[in-house]
Amino acid sequence: MQETPLCLRVGTFHTFSMSDSNRTDSTNPSTFILLGIPGLEMAHVWISIPFCTMYIIAILGNFTILFIVKTEPSLHEPMYYFLCMLAVTDLILCTSILPKTLSIFWFNSREIDFNACLTQLYFLHCFLVTESGIFVAMAFDRYVAICDPLRHSTILTNSVVSKTGLAMVVRGGILVLPYLLLARIWPYCRTNIIPNTHCEHMAVVKLACADIRISRYYGLFVVFCVIGVDVFFITVSYTQILRVIFSLPTKNARLKTFGTCGSHLCVILAFYVSALFSSLTYRFGDNVAQHFHVLMSNVYLLMPPTLNPIIYGARTKEIRRRLLHLFNHKGT
Repeated sequence: MQETPLCLRVGTFHTFSMSDSNRTDSTNPSTFILLGIPGLEMAHVWISIPFCTMYIIAILGNFTILFIVKTEPSLHEPMYYFLCMLAVTDLILCTSILPKTLSIFWFNSREIDFNACLTQLYFLHCFLVTESGIFVAMAFDRYVAICDPLRHSTILTNSVVSKTGLAMVVRGGILVLPYLLLARIWPYCRTNIIPNTHCEHMAVVKLACADIRISRYYGLFVVFCVIGVDVFFITVSYTQILRVIFSLPTKNARLKTFGTCGSHLCVILAFYVSALFSSLTYRFGDNVAQHFHVLMSNVYLLMPPTLNPIIYGARTKEIRRRLLHLFNHKGT
């Protein structure tokens, strides 16, 4: 594929202006240029500090969850298997964007190959959809455990849990595949500069010199279909759960039962509120500053992987006990 005038090679990166980005060429770029956070270039090194800290916490926290569940036989239950799926998904999500983001902040390494950009786009959105599906599976697990506890072990067998996890990944892969196919066929003849730290779907297709309404509409369809359908099933599950909880005879019993759902509710709120806000602001917030869009996009992708292991570690008694045991054992 012929290289456009704006496709800069490694080692020959030069300062460019937005006027340069308005040049037109008849071919697609072989690379894209990620600007990082437009307008805050001078603060990139300082912004990298909280980003890097969150990434380290996410890596350590999620690997700790995986290690604890693997080594503790008493945690080999559906709830913790789903938690492990969530941890793996979070690790893939933050790793798909953070290394490149930090290389932009630290080394001004802004180039990304066209195919690598689309691969990042695919993995990013695929596992966002997958994470939403895992929340639905976890809500169903809590529903069965509280509303029909005697059948919990027969309904949610290891086979059912593994098939559910696989189905969530396949669903994400199929729903996001049109993102990839459409992004690949659009002609990018105006510019190859992406005002973002990573290759997000709308940030990429907005560069196309074509009518991209089908990409916009399909993107909205996926957002509202996934969030709408998944939130509906989660709401139904928790409506039944709360009905059972409020029917319990004592306050202590109600609090103890609700405590088994508290962690799940916290991570659900953190994920869906930030997802909806980020998506709608990006599509309809034309009056919002560009750097705010980019910061919100990064925070939305980093916050759940960082908070999820902390929330589950702090609020789940079994994980907290095992974690304290590990630290005490090392201390002796």
